[in-house]
Amino acid sequence: MSAVIDPQPAAPTEPPVSSDGGRRRLIAMSLWSVAFVAGWLGIGLPTDPIYAFVWIWAGTVAWNSARPWRSHLRFARDWVPVVLLLVLYNLSRGFAYHDGTVPHAYELIVADRLMFGWATDGQVPTVWLQQHFYQPEVRWWDVLASWVYFSHFVAALAAAAVLWMRERSRWAAFMRRWFFLCATGLVTYFLYPAAPPWWAAQNGLLEEVARISTRGWKAFGMHGAGNLLNAGQLAANPVAAMPSLHTAFALFVVLFFLRNVRRRWWPLLLSYPLAMTFTLVYSGEHYVIDVLVGWAYVGVAFLVVGLAERWWARRRPRRPGHPQATTPLPQQDAPAAPPALPTPR
Repeated sequence: MSAVIDPQPAAPTEPPVSSDGGRRRLIAMSLWSVAFVAGWLGIGLPTDPIYAFVWIWAGTVAWNSARPWRSHLRFARDWVPVVLLLVLYNLSRGFAYHDGTVPHAYELIVADRLMFGWATDGQVPTVWLQQHFYQPEVRWWDVLASWVYFSHFVAALAAAAVLWMRERSRWAAFMRRWFFLCATGLVTYFLYPAAPPWWAAQNGLLEEVARISTRGWKAFGMHGAGNLLNAGQLAANPVAAMPSLHTAFALFVVLFFLRNVRRRWWPLLLSYPLAMTFTLVYSGEHYVIDVLVGWAYVGVAFLVVGLAERWWARRRPRRPGHPQATTPLPQQDAPAAPPALPTPR
């Protein structure tokens, strides 16, 4: 005989917040917000992985300030490997470029002209957009573009932090797909170094293209807001345009949560990767072909990791010692009753 036990629903990872805990959370989050703005104006936006992790960890501590310190230390334990991998990823991008590297540029220009030249008078979309929208003074779309560009550095990490607090199994699934996407992009940078539009313009392959992804913050007098980002742009690999992981990350985060959101909100969520696409093409950071290849990499990440997870789920029950690995015994007929003994006289 074999018994089938229904799986119990996962217990919530976060206890209900009492009225006193809610007041404590409000105070802690207010202090965190003030400290974040001060650090942003004094040091710069958190675009470095370690710097961003510190602020995200502090935010989780403030949000769950009533929980014991063991919970906060567990967050650091789970996230240290993530941060180290992101640091190695940023460093390895620089290794893909050296003085002797001859980047691909001409074929990207040709691809964008073939796709959009009929609507842009034969220009690549970057040149056409800057001719029509770029002005010496900062406009409102420059401000919006700068904030959209900055969101690339924190959106995926913030979404992962929320998943960790709510459902750690989904956090692990998110991380598996995200790291696969980063790894495939990094391999492509080594195999196919590609130059962005601003680099092609500096080397005479395009008309004048300005790199304007961070100019929008100047409209508010926040000249130091992008110090870390500007320094990171100077130190980063200048020929890592294919694929565009900026748009890939934006689409990845949206697709991961899309099935859990009502369809009436889908247009709003999908507008985020579209806004990132406009920002990168307009600011001279990427061609449209870079964006399309980045979106294709997102689809490959979901497909490959999803297939691997299903293969692993089918394999696990067959491992020795697993509760589901034991084969139930076949049901046998009930033994016949023993013959009745003669009644003594």
